[in-house]
Amino acid sequence: MITMYAAVANRTREVGTLRALGYRRRSILSAFLLEALLISFVGGWIGLLLASFMQSFRVPTINFDTFTELSFGLALTPDIAFWTLLFSLVMGCIGGFLRAVRAASLGIVNALRST
Repeated sequence: MITMYAAVANRTREVGTLRALGYRRRSILSAFLLEALLISFVGGWIGLLLASFMQSFRVPTINFDTFTELSFGLALTPDIAFWTLLFSLVMGCIGGFLRAVRAASLGIVNALRST
């Protein structure tokens, strides 16, 4: 979400130029949404890649009631990977939609005047 805030803030003049060239608000909205989905999809894959390395680690702890040692580990299944990527895409869509609506609703003159 913060990435999309920065993307819109840094490219306000670009949005104004596109609007002056005749691009519709819907085109700008879809471009920012596509960018948000792409960023979130790549972020989800990077998270899955880093999580796959966590499968080799085990976290031991002690149950103080019975004084036995418990060991926890991560088991990454295809189902978990699917839901992780779906969650990242949904969050990217939510985070990107607000910024995409703001970018598409900017006035042409105000967008070109911004610094």
